[in-house]
Formats: sequence, structure tokens, C-alpha cells
Amino acid sequence: MDVTAPGLLDEDVPDDPVGPDSGSVPVSPDPVAPTEDAAPLIPYRSRRRRWLRRLAKTVAVLFVASTFLSTAYNAATDARASVPAGLSYVQAGDVRTRYREWGSSGTPIVLVHGFVENADTWQYLAPLLAAQGHRVYALDIDGWGYTQRVAPFDVGHQARQLDAFIQALHLDRPVLVGHSSGAAVAALAVLDEPADAAGLMFLDGDGLATGAGQKTPLTHLFLNPYRTTLMRLAIRSDTVIRAIYGATCGPTCPKLDAAGLDQWRRPLQVPGAEESLWSMVSLGVAGLPPARLAELATLPLPKAVVFGGADSAYDPNSPETTAARIGAPAPTIIPGAQHLTSVNSPQAVAAAVATLEARAG
Repeated sequence: MDVTAPGLLDEDVPDDPVGPDSGSVPVSPDPVAPTEDAAPLIPYRSRRRRWLRRLAKTVAVLFVASTFLSTAYNAATDARASVPAGLSYVQAGDVRTRYREWGSSGTPIVLVHGFVENADTWQYLAPLLAAQGHRVYALDIDGWGYTQRVAPFDVGHQARQLDAFIQALHLDRPVLVGHSSGAAVAALAVLDEPADAAGLMFLDGDGLATGAGQKTPLTHLFLNPYRTTLMRLAIRSDTVIRAIYGATCGPTCPKLDAAGLDQWRRPLQVPGAEESLWSMVSLGVAGLPPARLAELATLPLPKAVVFGGADSAYDPNSPETTAARIGAPAPTIIPGAQHLTSVNSPQAVAAAVATLEARAG
């Protein structure tokens, strides 16, 4: 007997006889498929990983190439400059010290240079002082110029060298003039041996360890061979030397010819110069704590502070603050002069030294 309902064929029977109102929950045919919002996530991550891999490969290639080029450049430029003939030396403590001398009679004056300078920096001022009736001496502080390089290259060792220099040349209580960081060296020499000096001048320097060029941990980021490469590129560049000279000396300074360039460059290329230069850069520019400098105010010797009016290496209030700290009269300001006043304003500096020497008399 046919039990099929009239008018209802087999193909008309639905696969799922449960209707939408039956209370059943439809099941997604693909439960692991991403939602519409998450769909782009996988391609984005894939692109980022590919980009990072390419970046890492590029960095690795550049590192290998720059290391190879730096090493090759260092090998090609490894020859050191010779020390000029005919220089004068004296054994000052444990340091064979190069020095220059002007004048043959009169009271002694000792000139102490600053960072990256040497005894030749005083070539414009020293003859003027000699013409005033003084014996003038300028030494290459340990680590600079053509003096034998003997570590450590810190302010304590340099001050001991200065005291030993005065003793070695049998100088009777000279006036000390310290330029820039040389002010700290001269100050410490006076504090260590106050009877050895007749007067002290801070020239374009505050004597502090917190002044221009203080110690920084960033120097540890410069590793070899790149450190050596960068130093040599800078030292061998006429443009870099002229730019630094111009920025610190100003438009009134003599232009640097070939001999002038060699005067600044050669001391940085002699044997041992690179190692000592980096050591001093790592230590920071020579200086003393304020409390130590304040001890100068208790000493009876005459003191003076002289600054260029356009010296941008220090705070504008530094001359007055420095003079008050060390017990000196009001500072002498040379109008318009930049940091290298012994080069751009030698007559004005010579007049200030003469005033100090007269007080020391």
C-alpha cells in the first residue's frame, strides 16, 4: 500500500526537517575560519617577518663591509708622523717633557696649554711677554704635543709634571698662566706646591671638571676599528682642522697655511698619540671639583681670571663665578675675543699678565 501523502514527493522532503522555530542552533560549516576582522592579520605578520629578515641581512652585510673597509683604511694609514728635529726637552719627574723658551732674563712665566693644544699655541703671546722683560716657558703637557706620553693622562699626573718641570729648570717662583683645561692643571700644581708659584692666571678656563667636555659614558660606544678610522679621518682632514680652529679662535685669528695645519695635526699623529688622545677623551677635559678650587682663595698668592667676551665654551657668568671662587679680583673680559685669546688677542692677554706679574712682584 502506498503510504506517501498525496502530492508530496520524496525529493520534496527537506534534508533537515527541523525548522527555524524548532529551537536548534545552526552549526557553522567551518568553525576554524577567521573572522572578517582577523583575516588580514596573517599576511601582515608574514610581511613584517620578511621585512625584518631583509633588514637583518642588510645590517649584517653593512657591518661586514664597513668592518673590512675600516680595517683596510687603518692598515693603509698606520704610518706615524716623525717628531721634528731640534726640539728642547727636560726630564720632569717621570715624563721627558718638550718645552719652548723665549727671553734670556727677567722674572719667569710658565704657560700651560689646554686640550688638543701644545707649546706652539703660545707663539703669538710668548714673544710679547719676553719683550716685557720676562723669561717665558711653555711645555707640552703629558699626552699632548711632542712630550713623551706616560699614563695616566689625568689632571693629577699632569700637575705633578708641571711641578717637576719648574723644579727641573730651577725656576724661582714663576707666574703660571693656564689656558682652558690648563687652568685646572696649573691650579692643582699650585695647591700641591703653593711655595713654587708667585701668581696664577685662569685664561679662558674655569678649572672645573664639569665645564666644557666633561666625562661621558658615550665614549664606550666607539669601538675599534671604527674609532681609529673616525679619528684618523678627522685629523687628516684640512677642512675639519680649519673648522675647529675657526670656531674656537674666531675671524681675527691668523689663517692656517700648510705650516699652521701641520702645527695642529702632526702632534696628533706621532707614535702613541692616538692612544693617549682616546684615553683623555674618555676621562673628559681636565678639571677639579669646586671645593678643591675654592682652596685657592685661602692662598695669599695673586690670582687673575681672563676670558674672551665671545667665548662660547663656557657659561656667560663663568668669569665672575670663577673669580669669586678662587679669590681673584673682578675678571678681565677681552671684548669680542673667542676661546683662543692667546692667538686672537695676544696684546690684551700680555697686558693682563703684566698686571698680574706686577701684583706678584
